[in-house]
Amino acid sequence: MTLNPWRLQLLSRLDTLGTVRAVALDANLSASSVSQQLAVLEAETRTRLLERRGRRVRLTPAGLVLARRGRAILDHMAEVEAELRGLNGEPAGLVRLGAFQSAIHTMAVPAVRGLGESHPHLEVELLELEPHESMPALRGGDADVIITTTDFVELPLGPDVDLVKLGTDPVVLVLPGDHAGRGPVDLGAYADAAWAFDMPQSYMANLAIRLCRESGFEPRVVCRFSNYLMTLQHVEAGLSVALLPGLAVDPRYGVVTRELTAPVTRTITAAVRRGGPPRAAVNLVLDAVRRQDIARAAAV
Repeated sequence: MTLNPWRLQLLSRLDTLGTVRAVALDANLSASSVSQQLAVLEAETRTRLLERRGRRVRLTPAGLVLARRGRAILDHMAEVEAELRGLNGEPAGLVRLGAFQSAIHTMAVPAVRGLGESHPHLEVELLELEPHESMPALRGGDADVIITTTDFVELPLGPDVDLVKLGTDPVVLVLPGDHAGRGPVDLGAYADAAWAFDMPQSYMANLAIRLCRESGFEPRVVCRFSNYLMTLQHVEAGLSVALLPGLAVDPRYGVVTRELTAPVTRTITAAVRRGGPPRAAVNLVLDAVRRQDIARAAAV
C-alpha cells in the first residue's frame, strides 16, 4: 500500500476544518474534487475513512487515526526534505510562522528579516493569524510556529503544544489626538462614546465587550475593522474611541493612549507542536522570535 502525501493532507485538513467544502476552499479545489480524492484514498487503503451523517461527512475511527498519523508523516517528510537540503549544516526548508496582526510588523517581520540575512536557504512563510485562528492552525499543521496569547480562554491548552513566554503587552484606551488628560482612565467615563471594535468573536472584540460591561455600560459600536490601522485612522478622525493592545498603536497616527485604572495585560507567547520530529529550522525561527523585545517593539 502506497500513501499519496497530497491525499493524506486533504484527509488531515478535513479533520481540522470539519467539512469537505472548507477543505476545498482551503486547497483551491472543487468540493467534488476533494471528495473524489478522498474516495481514491479509501480505495488505496482498503479502509472506510468517511461516513455520511445527513448532508455532511465525518471521519470514521480509522479515518481519524490516518488523518492524525498522516499529519505526523507529513511533518516527518518535511523534516527529511529540510535535512537533505541542509546537508551543509545550515538549517533549510520551509517554516510557517503565524502571528496576530499587531505582532506582524513589530515582532515577526524583524525576526524574518534577520533570518533572511543570516540563513539564505531558510524560507519563512508569514501568516496573519489572530489568537482564535492560530492555535487550530498550529494543531492542524498549517503553521509551525505561532505568536499568540494564552489569555484567549476560548482555546484551552493541552499537552500537544510547547509554549515559550515572550512578554506582556498592555491593553490601552485609544483616543483622538486632541484629547486632554493624563494618567489611567476609568472606562465608565466613556460610556456615551462611539466605539470602534474588532470583528465579532475575535480576541479583542470579546475582551473589549467584557471590559465595557464590567465598567457598567453597553458600548455603542459604530464600526468594526479587522485591521488595526483602520481603527487608528477612525479614532484619529475623532469618530470613535477604541481598546487596543499596546503593540497595535502605530505612532504615525495622531492618537493618544491611556492606561486603564484596572490594568489589563495580555501574555504574548510563542508556541510549537510537541512530539513531532526535531526541526532545526523551526527551532531557529523560534529563537529569532524569542530575541524580539516586546517593549522595544511597542515603541517602534
